[in-house]
Amino acid sequence: MLAPVLALGLGLGLGLGLIPPAMAQPVDPPYQSQLERLVTILGSLQFLHPLCGFSDTNWRREAGRLIELDNPDDERRSRLVGAYNEGFEAFSRLYVRCTTSARTALEKFLVEGDTIAQNIHLRYAQ
Repeated sequence: MLAPVLALGLGLGLGLGLIPPAMAQPVDPPYQSQLERLVTILGSLQFLHPLCGFSDTNWRREAGRLIELDNPDDERRSRLVGAYNEGFEAFSRLYVRCTTSARTALEKFLVEGDTIAQNIHLRYAQ
Protein backbone atom coordinates (compact mmCIF):
# COMPACT_ATOMS: atom_id res chain seq x y z
CA MET A 1 0.00 0.00 0.00
CA LEU A 2 2.21 2.86 1.23
CA ALA A 3 5.86 2.36 0.27
CA PRO A 4 8.03 2.03 3.39
CA VAL A 5 11.25 3.98 3.65
CA LEU A 6 14.31 1.79 4.08
CA ALA A 7 17.18 2.72 6.34
CA LEU A 8 20.03 4.34 4.43
CA GLY A 9 22.47 1.51 5.09
CA LEU A 10 20.05 -1.17 3.98
CA GLY A 11 19.04 0.89 0.96
CA LEU A 12 22.65 1.32 -0.10
CA GLY A 13 23.40 -2.36 0.47
CA LEU A 14 20.48 -3.43 -1.70
CA GLY A 15 21.30 -0.80 -4.29
CA LEU A 16 24.85 -2.06 -4.60
CA GLY A 17 23.76 -5.67 -4.72
CA LEU A 18 25.67 -6.51 -1.55
CA ILE A 19 22.65 -7.93 0.26
CA PRO A 20 20.63 -10.54 -1.58
CA PRO A 21 16.94 -9.56 -1.89
CA ALA A 22 15.90 -12.68 0.06
CA MET A 23 17.66 -11.27 3.12
CA ALA A 24 15.86 -7.94 2.95
CA GLN A 25 13.33 -7.71 5.78
CA PRO A 26 9.88 -6.53 4.73
CA VAL A 27 8.66 -3.49 6.60
CA ASP A 28 5.21 -3.55 8.18
CA PRO A 29 2.60 -1.21 6.76
CA PRO A 30 1.87 1.80 8.96
CA TYR A 31 -1.48 0.33 10.07
CA GLN A 32 -0.03 -3.01 11.25
CA SER A 33 -0.41 -2.40 14.98
CA GLN A 34 -3.99 -1.18 14.48
CA LEU A 35 -4.83 -4.22 12.36
CA GLU A 36 -3.32 -6.56 14.96
CA ARG A 37 -5.40 -4.88 17.67
CA LEU A 38 -8.51 -5.17 15.50
CA VAL A 39 -8.09 -8.91 14.90
CA THR A 40 -7.35 -9.39 18.63
CA ILE A 41 -10.68 -7.71 19.35
CA LEU A 42 -12.41 -9.92 16.76
CA GLY A 43 -10.96 -12.99 18.49
CA SER A 44 -12.31 -11.77 21.82
CA LEU A 45 -15.71 -11.08 20.27
CA GLN A 46 -15.77 -14.56 18.74
CA PHE A 47 -15.60 -15.98 22.25
CA LEU A 48 -17.72 -13.43 24.13
CA HIS A 49 -20.56 -12.94 21.63
CA PRO A 50 -21.99 -16.47 21.75
CA LEU A 51 -21.17 -16.78 25.47
CA CYS A 52 -23.51 -13.84 26.11
CA GLY A 53 -26.28 -15.20 23.90
CA PHE A 54 -25.52 -13.56 20.55
CA SER A 55 -24.97 -15.66 17.46
CA ASP A 56 -25.57 -13.22 14.64
CA THR A 57 -21.97 -12.54 13.64
CA ASN A 58 -19.11 -14.90 12.79
CA TRP A 59 -16.16 -12.79 13.98
CA ARG A 60 -13.69 -15.47 12.90
CA ARG A 61 -14.89 -15.20 9.33
CA GLU A 62 -14.72 -11.39 9.53
CA ALA A 63 -11.12 -11.56 10.80
CA GLY A 64 -10.26 -13.97 7.97
CA ARG A 65 -11.73 -11.58 5.42
CA LEU A 66 -9.69 -8.67 6.82
CA ILE A 67 -6.51 -10.70 6.69
CA GLU A 68 -7.20 -11.86 3.14
CA LEU A 69 -7.97 -8.32 1.97
CA ASP A 70 -4.70 -7.11 3.46
CA ASN A 71 -2.82 -9.86 1.59
CA PRO A 72 0.04 -10.07 4.12
CA ASP A 73 3.23 -12.02 3.66
CA ASP A 74 3.54 -15.27 5.63
CA GLU A 75 5.22 -13.65 8.64
CA ARG A 76 2.60 -10.91 8.98
CA ARG A 77 -0.22 -13.42 8.38
CA SER A 78 1.15 -15.53 11.21
CA ARG A 79 1.24 -12.51 13.54
CA LEU A 80 -2.31 -11.54 12.63
CA VAL A 81 -3.64 -15.06 13.18
CA GLY A 82 -1.72 -15.17 16.46
CA ALA A 83 -3.32 -11.88 17.54
CA TYR A 84 -6.79 -13.28 16.77
CA ASN A 85 -6.06 -16.45 18.75
CA GLU A 86 -4.66 -14.41 21.64
CA GLY A 87 -7.91 -12.43 21.85
CA PHE A 88 -10.02 -15.59 21.83
CA GLU A 89 -7.88 -17.47 24.33
CA ALA A 90 -7.59 -14.57 26.77
CA PHE A 91 -11.32 -14.63 27.44
CA SER A 92 -11.77 -18.37 27.15
CA ARG A 93 -9.46 -18.71 30.18
CA LEU A 94 -11.49 -16.19 32.21
CA TYR A 95 -15.14 -16.90 31.49
CA VAL A 96 -17.36 -19.96 31.41
CA ARG A 97 -20.60 -17.95 31.47
CA CYS A 98 -21.67 -14.45 30.57
CA THR A 99 -21.12 -12.09 33.48
CA THR A 100 -21.53 -8.36 33.87
CA SER A 101 -17.81 -7.87 33.21
CA ALA A 102 -17.94 -10.11 30.12
CA ARG A 103 -20.88 -8.11 28.77
CA THR A 104 -19.04 -4.83 29.51
CA ALA A 105 -15.92 -6.10 27.71
CA LEU A 106 -18.05 -7.16 24.74
CA GLU A 107 -19.65 -3.72 24.49
CA LYS A 108 -16.29 -1.94 24.76
CA PHE A 109 -14.73 -4.19 22.12
CA LEU A 110 -17.59 -3.49 19.69
CA VAL A 111 -17.00 0.26 20.02
CA GLU A 112 -13.19 0.03 19.91
CA GLY A 113 -13.24 -2.36 16.95
CA ASP A 114 -15.57 -0.09 15.01
CA THR A 115 -13.36 2.93 15.74
CA ILE A 116 -10.19 1.12 14.63
CA ALA A 117 -11.82 -0.23 11.47
CA GLN A 118 -13.07 3.22 10.50
CA ASN A 119 -9.69 4.78 11.21
CA ILE A 120 -7.83 2.24 9.07
CA HIS A 121 -10.34 2.66 6.26
CA LEU A 122 -10.28 6.46 6.32
CA ARG A 123 -6.49 6.70 6.48
CA TYR A 124 -5.33 3.86 4.25
CA ALA A 125 -8.08 2.63 1.91
CA GLN A 126 -7.58 3.61 -1.68
